[in-house]
Amino acid sequence: MAQSKVQYQRGLSMPEFFDSYGSSEQCEALVRSWRWPDGFVCPRCQGSWHSEFRRQERLYFQCSACRYQCSLVSGTVFASSKLPLTKWFLAMHLMTQAKNGVSALELKRHLGVSYPTAWLLKHKIMEVMFLREQPRRLTGRVEIDDAYLGGEVQGGKAGRGSPNKVPFVAAVQTTESGEPIKMCLSQRPFTKESIQAFAETSLAAPATLVSDGLGCFTAVQGTGILHEPHVTGGGAASAKHPAFRAVNTALGNIKTSLAGTYHAFGFEKYAHRYLGPSAISVQPPIRLAIHPATTRACGLSGQTMHSRCSPRG
Repeated sequence: MAQSKVQYQRGLSMPEFFDSYGSSEQCEALVRSWRWPDGFVCPRCQGSWHSEFRRQERLYFQCSACRYQCSLVSGTVFASSKLPLTKWFLAMHLMTQAKNGVSALELKRHLGVSYPTAWLLKHKIMEVMFLREQPRRLTGRVEIDDAYLGGEVQGGKAGRGSPNKVPFVAAVQTTESGEPIKMCLSQRPFTKESIQAFAETSLAAPATLVSDGLGCFTAVQGTGILHEPHVTGGGAASAKHPAFRAVNTALGNIKTSLAGTYHAFGFEKYAHRYLGPSAISVQPPIRLAIHPATTRACGLSGQTMHSRCSPRG
């Protein structure tokens, strides 16, 4: 049996990471190339002539025209942080390479920082990942399914009416042969109005939405999106249906990741942080794991879902 290209992609090893990002100079050079690929540009007057100096080991720039000063990290996710860039980069590497996500408590141990620092660090990185992926739209062949996070409250109602279950939509863009490319998670009720709003914000024509027989998915008709329903009868037949292989794999990885990393999870309180409208690329080569609004990152065929925030580490 051939190996999955997504699951067995090479990634970035720890020795390779330290070779490329192990020193402050390497990290500074990379941040500088991200911010000013063509050389320094003053944020105030757009001038390019400048001088450089350091204050408490942090690199600063002073515009020669307007005398405006700014640090290398001002206006970035690294701003207002006393942590060196090397620890920021290591945190990003750990969070995007782990299959099951990384809790803030584990991040604390790896980085040698306090728990509140690790918690804030993780939240900031997850938010940046969310904002980066938010504008993406799914197109082409798109598998979609309704899903829930949570379970039965002890002594409460089971099934779809359980008060501890949070409904969300999972959609995966695939190739014509069913290989996953991007995915999008969005917390919403399963109504025609909600699905129509989802199609308008998260899908882009030309697209064909492949769904089961749930009636709300017919709402995409009239939005320029084709609809291809497969009535499966629900249960195991739906989970094993070949038309939904990518989206079912994604949902399995999401729930396994949450259960394996976050052993206590208040779904009603935190689900909205994990289930935002983010489309996530999963096609190799990938160096960053994907995140459902987290995060957010969610994996297909062995990749990982990372959240915007973690409730208990």
